[in-house]
Amino acid sequence: MQLDDVKKDQLLAAKAEVTAAYEELKAAGLKLDLTRGKPSAEQLDFATDLLSLPGKNFTTPGGVDTRNYGGLNGLAELRELWAQLLGVPADNVIAGDASSLNIMFDLISWSYTFGNNDSPKPWAVEEDLKWICPVPGYDRHHSITELFGFEMVTVPMTESGPDMDAVRELVKDPAVKGMWTVPMFANPTGITITEEVARELAEMDTAASDFRIVWDNAYAVHVLNDEFPEVINVLDLAEKAGHPNRFWFMSSTSKITLAGAGVAFFASSKANLDWYGKIANIRGIGPNKVNQLAHLQYFGDAEGVRDVMRKHAGSLAPKFTRVVEILERRLGEYNVADWTNPAGGYFISVDLVDGTASRVVQLAKEAGVALTGAGSTFPLKQDPNDRNLRLAPSMPTIDQLDTAMDGFATCVLLATIEALEA
Repeated sequence: MQLDDVKKDQLLAAKAEVTAAYEELKAAGLKLDLTRGKPSAEQLDFATDLLSLPGKNFTTPGGVDTRNYGGLNGLAELRELWAQLLGVPADNVIAGDASSLNIMFDLISWSYTFGNNDSPKPWAVEEDLKWICPVPGYDRHHSITELFGFEMVTVPMTESGPDMDAVRELVKDPAVKGMWTVPMFANPTGITITEEVARELAEMDTAASDFRIVWDNAYAVHVLNDEFPEVINVLDLAEKAGHPNRFWFMSSTSKITLAGAGVAFFASSKANLDWYGKIANIRGIGPNKVNQLAHLQYFGDAEGVRDVMRKHAGSLAPKFTRVVEILERRLGEYNVADWTNPAGGYFISVDLVDGTASRVVQLAKEAGVALTGAGSTFPLKQDPNDRNLRLAPSMPTIDQLDTAMDGFATCVLLATIEALEA
């Protein structure tokens, strides 16, 4: 969005009103936080019963005593349950400890150190490593590949997923080793990759034989309604395309039960899991199976997971609705921003007039409203257009959200007025 798109006369006519509203906002002494997609206390309370499990019976239905060592792949029953949600065979799923981000870090780190099962040599000894990053995207993904020194090459997100013309061109370079994706209700756009694009990702030829796509399905069941979309079985698509090892498929319960105290899942081809297991078996002797049993008992079955997610939707959906209502009411008439209206996930992505996002964050901070930093959805936190901001409605109460979003809208208007007058 450019300054020429703004309805200048209407906005400049409102300058005195906007300036007064901003001074009133600063005088209110607010301390509100829209920075990260954390579950609210209400959402965390949904999992209170989990803390009393597994009770005094620590044995799985299959007879495994979860208090002891072993079981590198996790509990068979929980893997079966989660495989149903992911639409993949249970034999292709590993259940680990709390964080899928930890598993993603391991996959990159071990490929860098040792090479993965399709690598002719460790990534560390290769030159000019590159990684594809659809943008806007997830900052913690970018931080991993940044840490290992990858050149992070951006491609734009479309309504159906990453720009495939750009992706196909990039993977002709053997230095391009992989790609980040959040395929359902993406962070921060809320976009879901279509089956057509997923099939193109599975089928495309790549110059690097050990090219991997991190398929981070963090929000597969995080709907804001009662419609749970089908999860695409990319493992099957890749197998049929002759690239069976292409996808590292992630999932977890981190925003379903308790953040940092849940279960993470890694689904992939047998060859990928065997490679992962050989190293994981040296790193440790097995995951927290007591916690896995507690989750198994808490959910019961796949429909039990959906029942929990309906509770989350009941908490989150009104907040997302309120954010969109305020954006439309306060900003719509001036044409100063575009925003997403997702059907799931944890975020709303807002594109402002080019060059104003950093100023909006600064104005909001001075008024006591903390926003995720401008550029955070881009590698190295560098948005070349200084336009995108990510809003996280989950943590505040509705009343706090009303105040924070009204303040946010005031800051957007003021920053745009400043840009018009510069």
